[in-house]
Amino acid sequence: MRKVIIDTDPGRDDAAAILLALASPELEVVGIVAVAGNVPLHHTERNARRIVDLSGRSDVPVYAGCERPMSRELVTSEHVHGQTGLAGYELPEPRTQLESRHGVDFIIETVMSAESGTIILCLIGPLTNIGTALVKQPSIAGRIREIVLMGGTRAEVGNITPSAEYNIYVDPEAADIVMKSGIPITIAPLDVTGLVLGGRERLARFANLGNRAGAAIAALLDFSHSLDLTRWDGIGAPLWDPCAVAYLLRPDMFKGKMVNVCIETTSPLTRGTTVVDWWHATGRRPNANFLFEVNVEGFFDLLTERFARLP
Repeated sequence: MRKVIIDTDPGRDDAAAILLALASPELEVVGIVAVAGNVPLHHTERNARRIVDLSGRSDVPVYAGCERPMSRELVTSEHVHGQTGLAGYELPEPRTQLESRHGVDFIIETVMSAESGTIILCLIGPLTNIGTALVKQPSIAGRIREIVLMGGTRAEVGNITPSAEYNIYVDPEAADIVMKSGIPITIAPLDVTGLVLGGRERLARFANLGNRAGAAIAALLDFSHSLDLTRWDGIGAPLWDPCAVAYLLRPDMFKGKMVNVCIETTSPLTRGTTVVDWWHATGRRPNANFLFEVNVEGFFDLLTERFARLP
C-alpha cells in the first residue's frame, strides 16, 4: 500500500478524484490538504470534509493550507464549479472536523517523519501548498517518492487563458518551484484529461450504482452540461482530476513521454504556460513524465468499479 497526500481545491472533478482514491485499497491516504483555487479556501476545506464524510472514511484527516497564491491574487472558477465549488448535488454540513495544523506544516512533518521515498503527493489543484513547503523546508524534495499532478497543457492550449491551464495559471511561481525541485513528476495535462469526457451515458453508469456516492458523483459531473460544450464536441466536460489518481492506480492505462517542462512566470500574455520541450529542442534535462494517451474505456471501467465500493 502506497502512502499518498492529496492536495486539492474541491471542485466537482476533485470530488470524484478524492472518492476514487478513498475507494482504492492500493492507496493509504494519510491526509487531504485543501488549497484555495476553484473557490476560496473556506469552501475548499469544507468541501474536502464533506467528501470524506460521503466516502465513509472518517479516519482520513483534512487540513487547510494556503488561502492565496505565493505572490499573486487568487483567481477562482465559480463559472465552472458553482459558488461553493460543488454545484449540482447538495451535500450536508461536514461531520469531519478540520485539523488544527496548517496544511503546509502537515506536508513537511509527514514527509520528514516518514521513511524517505515513501510519500507520494497527488496534486489536483494549484501548487501553492507544495511550493510553499519546498521553500520552507527544501530538504523534503529528496524524501518525496514522486509527485503526480493534474495540470498544464501542450497541444490543447489553455482552458483559463489562450495559453494556460487553470491549476498552473493560478500560481505559476509555485509550479515553477515544483518543476525545478528534482522530485520525480508525472503530469496529467489537458492533452490526456481531454480524452475522458463525462458524457451522460458514462455518468449514468455512476448514477445507476445504487449508492449515494455514485449518485453524487454523477450529479456533480453532470453540472458541466450547463456549460458551453462546443470545446468538448458537445459530450461533456473532462474528468480532469481523476486522471491523476487513476494514473497512481493503473499507470499501464496511460502513455507518457519524459520531457522538460518550464513554467512561464513573467509574461502577462502567457502567464502559467507549460513550455513543453516535446522534441528535446533545448537540450534541457527532462524533468517530467508528460502523459498524452489513456485507455478511455479502461478508465471509466476503473472508476465505475471503485465508486461501487463506496457507501
